[in-house]
Amino acid sequence: MPFREINSKMVEATVQPGAKIFSQRGAMLAYKGDVSFTPNIQGGQGGLMSMIGRRAAGEATPLMTVDGAGTVLFGHGGHHIQVITLAGDTLYVEADRLLAFDGTLQQGTMFMGSQGGVMGMVRGQVSGQGLFTTTLKGHGAVAVMAHGGVVEVPITPQRPVHVDPQAYVAHHGDIRNRLSTALGWRDMVGRGSGEAFQLELSGAGSVYVQASEEKL
Repeated sequence: MPFREINSKMVEATVQPGAKIFSQRGAMLAYKGDVSFTPNIQGGQGGLMSMIGRRAAGEATPLMTVDGAGTVLFGHGGHHIQVITLAGDTLYVEADRLLAFDGTLQQGTMFMGSQGGVMGMVRGQVSGQGLFTTTLKGHGAVAVMAHGGVVEVPITPQRPVHVDPQAYVAHHGDIRNRLSTALGWRDMVGRGSGEAFQLELSGAGSVYVQASEEKL
């Protein structure tokens, strides 16, 4: 894994020849060694069609390619950082939450309506997230950003997890999501405001939840 957590708001990436890392532009804090930073016009491993899809979806967070030999410190806006390791599965995450990720991971875009039908689209509007979300698939590590720290909550077929949509950060595994209403849920037990919605995730995998309803 190329990322090492320095503290809750900084990670150090080990850059090796022939192994690229992609990061948000402006996320580099310091580096040592022979490392180069190049604006990335194709948006990662997914190539040109992936880039077009993300631009159409509003998921075109500017990236830079990091390569060479050395170490790089990453952080952005004082946000908390969580490193997630993928072992062949897919991570679903909003593009603006991506700090850095392995260049070996294949990046794409998914229409949220395909997970939960119409309710999936409603979830995107209610939570303030786009109808499209970024996907990262393969073997490697991803550093994501959140407010107030992140906790990983396991999801099992016998025990679905309900999340305040504003606190949702990302998920991975064989997961289905649907948005449901519960009268008074937010006022009594949730941390959000407005209508009472909860995001129900079922299947097998994990969801990452932040300790805040703030968007980045």
